[in-house]
Amino acid sequence: MTPEQHNKYLGISHLVYGSLFLLLMLGMMVFMSVMFAAMPSGPNGPPAFFFAFIWLFFGLIYGAMTIPSLIAGYGLLKRKKWAKTAAIIAGVLSGMSFPMGTAVCVYTFWFLFSEPGKILYDKPAYALPPARQEWTPEGARAQKETQYVPPPTPPNWR
Repeated sequence: MTPEQHNKYLGISHLVYGSLFLLLMLGMMVFMSVMFAAMPSGPNGPPAFFFAFIWLFFGLIYGAMTIPSLIAGYGLLKRKKWAKTAAIIAGVLSGMSFPMGTAVCVYTFWFLFSEPGKILYDKPAYALPPARQEWTPEGARAQKETQYVPPPTPPNWR
């Protein structure tokens, strides 16, 4: 496969992982909301701010695990300059959720740190041409004096 194809598949895998994790997050948030609504309130139940704190805590944790993968997937598919850095960060965070996140993490590291990934992302954006080596010490270009030699006369075909 070409580096462009690996880059495309890596971007798609980050988007799929991020989307599935986002769906899992939304499912957990709905489940927690239903569970907290069914609990008794009053003097025997836990305070309401406790439920809000738990809900917000889980939302932040799941969001911190999901958003980098979505950003990295977008950057990889659009071939942005910052995509390699975002994919490495997303790979580290996705490596904590076994088995799908670990697979995305391994594929990310394998591609970005291998030769095809380096060819695709480590080339300079704007490279200056190499400096000329023919400068004289005074800073002026040396010019050679040549004698003018007229072209040979054509043969007389008449």
